[in-house]
Amino acid sequence: MTTLLIPQLRRFTTALGLTSLLFALHAAADGPVGEHVNDLEAHLDEYSAEVVQLIDRIDGIVGAYDKGGLQSAKPEAVVEAWESVKFHSAIETHHVPLYASVWQGLVGVRTAIEQEAPIAAVRAEQEKLEQALWQSLGAVKLAARYQKRGLLPAVEATEAATPAETIDIIQRQLDRVVAKYAEQLTAAATGIVHDTYLQRFEGIEGQLIEQDAELVEDLEVDFNVTLPKALQDGAPVDKVRQIVEDMQAKLERAKTLLEEAEQNRADVF
Repeated sequence: MTTLLIPQLRRFTTALGLTSLLFALHAAADGPVGEHVNDLEAHLDEYSAEVVQLIDRIDGIVGAYDKGGLQSAKPEAVVEAWESVKFHSAIETHHVPLYASVWQGLVGVRTAIEQEAPIAAVRAEQEKLEQALWQSLGAVKLAARYQKRGLLPAVEATEAATPAETIDIIQRQLDRVVAKYAEQLTAAATGIVHDTYLQRFEGIEGQLIEQDAELVEDLEVDFNVTLPKALQDGAPVDKVRQIVEDMQAKLERAKTLLEEAEQNRADVF
């Protein structure tokens, strides 16, 4: 990260009411994220329109829940709406902590609907999500300014390992998360979670969705909500270890699916 950015960004996030954030305005990622992330300024109007459209879609889902209950709401569409917009990768590659906040908001709305919470509780989660989206748009606009001045390096794809090797790397990184947290290095542990998600898991996500979309969504929630929240809340080490072990089991399932898919492709040819 460019050190010149840190004072300005701290003032910016303080104005937004954010505290204790790890700033991540530049990241590498496995696989394509869209060239637009290297030309943010040219796409700011598009990002802004997407945020407005996304908020409207979420409001429509919540409104449907208010009128017709769970069956009318289709809460799974909350996450689908987020993953369909370009802004998704713009904030993901330039401000991972806020990306996690958006995911927490998405899961909050979806879970409240799935659990058939009172509409006031759902609206409260909706408001948190909207705040995270507006904050994220502000962060991307700020990143665009520095990108234009040449203060941010380009987002580049890292050299990807095979899918199975990538899973192994992810699992080792999660073991490091537990170790760092046990050492009371919470910021370091949280940084490993963010980096592993962006630099590794995202690279195999597309292939894995073809095999088990629900498993991918579960792991996205683990990376962006469950595990970071446990770290930030100061959960006992045993609790963090249990979350990681659950993720490891899901990753083993993912590895098996990816290996089987690769074998099937090999058999075809």
